[in-house]
Amino acid sequence: MTRRGRPGPGAGTRSSPRPRPRPLSELGGDQVEGRRAVLELLAAGRRPVRRVLLAADQDPSPQLDRIEELAARRRVPVETVPRSRLATQARTEAPQGVVALASPVDPVPLETLCRPDRRGDPPFLLVAAGITDPRNLGALLRSAECAGVTGVVLPRHRAARLSPTVAKTAAGAIEHLPFAVVGGVPAALRQLRDHGVWSIGLAGEAEQSLYALPLGEGPVALVVGGEEKGLAPLVRARCDAVAAIPQHGALPSLNVGVAGAVACFEVARHRAPRS
Repeated sequence: MTRRGRPGPGAGTRSSPRPRPRPLSELGGDQVEGRRAVLELLAAGRRPVRRVLLAADQDPSPQLDRIEELAARRRVPVETVPRSRLATQARTEAPQGVVALASPVDPVPLETLCRPDRRGDPPFLLVAAGITDPRNLGALLRSAECAGVTGVVLPRHRAARLSPTVAKTAAGAIEHLPFAVVGGVPAALRQLRDHGVWSIGLAGEAEQSLYALPLGEGPVALVVGGEEKGLAPLVRARCDAVAAIPQHGALPSLNVGVAGAVACFEVARHRAPRS
C-alpha cells in the first residue's frame, strides 16, 4: 500500500506528468472527491478509475485504508501528494484528503429506465426537472438511492451535472444509479407515459396530497422542479398527477432536496413488501 506519511516519487515537482485532459461527458462524474464518494466509486467498479490522489500526513482512518485496499485490488494507481497539490486539483471546498480521477458516468437511454429492475420490480424513477444547485442535486440523489430509486432523468440544459460537488454530497450514490439525459423534460414525460410509467409532479400549492395517491401500484416517476420556480408550466401539464407534501408550519415550502427525499421515501413505503 502507498504510505500516506510522505509524498510519492516526483510528487509536487515540475517533472510530474501533466494530467490528461478530462473527457467530455453529458453527465460528468470524471472527478470524485471525498472519502465516502471515492470509496463507493472503487467498491462499485462500474467505471474505470485512472488514479487516486491522497493528501500526505493524514491521520489514520479505516476509510482511507479501505480506499487503498480497493485501489490495489483494482490496480488503480494511488499517489500521495502534498496537501497544496491536492487543494489545487480539488474542485470542492473540503475534499477530505482524497480525489479520484475516473471515466465519466455514461448515460443510458430513457427507455432502459422504463424496464423492471433485476429483481423484476417496476421502475421507480426520479425526474430532476431543472435543479441547478449542485448540493441540492447531490443530497437528492443520496436520498433517492437510499429509498430505492431505480433511475434518474436529468435535462440536458439549465440543470446541474454530476460535478465533484454533486458527487461528494451524494456520498457515492452516483455509482449506483443509472442516469438518462433528455433534451426536454415534457417530451420525456410523454415517453414515460408511453412506456406505462405514471408521473407525479411535486408542487407545494397543489390541492392533492401526495399521501393520498396509490404510489405502490406499478411504475412511477417523481418529478421535482427547480429551486426558485418549481415545476415549469409545460412540465406540470405533462405530469399525470400533481401533488403536495402536507405542511403544518409557517414557512411556505420545503427545500427541493428535502421535498424530494420525503416523496421518495413515501413511494418506498408504499412499495415495501407487506408481511
